[in-house]
Amino acid sequence: MTFVLKILGSNSAAPAFNRNPTSQLLHVEQNYFLIDCGEGTQMQLNKYKVRFNRIDHIFISHLHGDHYLGLTGLLSTMHLNKRTEDLYLFGPPGIGEILTLQFKYSDTRLHYKIHFRELTQIRELIFENENLTVETIPLNHRIQCTGFLFREKPKKRRLNKAVLPQNLSLSQIARLKKGEDLVNGQGEIIYRNEELTLPPKKSRSYAYCSDTSYYEPIIEQITGVDLLYHESTFLEVETQRASETFHSTARQAAKIAQLAKVKKLILGHYSSRYKDLSLFLEEARSIFPNTVLSIEGEETELKDIIIEHTFPISKKPV
Repeated sequence: MTFVLKILGSNSAAPAFNRNPTSQLLHVEQNYFLIDCGEGTQMQLNKYKVRFNRIDHIFISHLHGDHYLGLTGLLSTMHLNKRTEDLYLFGPPGIGEILTLQFKYSDTRLHYKIHFRELTQIRELIFENENLTVETIPLNHRIQCTGFLFREKPKKRRLNKAVLPQNLSLSQIARLKKGEDLVNGQGEIIYRNEELTLPPKKSRSYAYCSDTSYYEPIIEQITGVDLLYHESTFLEVETQRASETFHSTARQAAKIAQLAKVKKLILGHYSSRYKDLSLFLEEARSIFPNTVLSIEGEETELKDIIIEHTFPISKKPV
């Protein structure tokens, strides 16, 4: 199943050095999730040939302009493109009011319906389908700000066709897929589930931690995720400035990744004072080696991982 993150914008506050304000696109199977929508996001979507109508869910972390000022333009273009499918928008209190006023005074009547979900400062499940859940991650910023944890649901075991008896009924196969053993009429186990199935593919996870100061309370929630995006507005020499503005340094982002035992860290939300980003990477890797920079247009794919393991098969007749 597809699980790909594309970086659309990586800068903070304002565009600089050909870097755009924050925005990301997460593609999981048939769903396209837009995460934050800074100025210029629709230009980036066009640049990377992403069809706007594929986006069905938008997540806005907070109401600082570099995270949502591209939203009205994007929604308007979807309207001009004759979108009719419902759109689901998750964001802080006020996001619905802002958009409603903008469309009211521009006399815009959208061809499609927007479902607003206002977020709180409490960790909560805000989205769920057959494959995926999305939880909010309460962060520590000057205004209400939430991150988002995207996590695949546990996957089913897979039938091992190489050893699967040919005379199994459809109901027996269904039980195997559910992880159940096969039993006979007397309730005796004739095949253990592990004998006829293979381990499921690993469930993948991505944590998006937008604007925040160094904030250890998030560690428990993001522990062990495959991929963590953590803002790194400043270098360590500006630690005091980071604290005053409720942002983080590259070193602090790496420390969170280390304590949470994540698999990989992506830095981003760079201050416009920095043209050369190599020091961000150097600083973070001194703490957490598996760190990369968010570079606009680049993709990170979390691949399905299969752990092969077989069990000896019992010989009781079915």
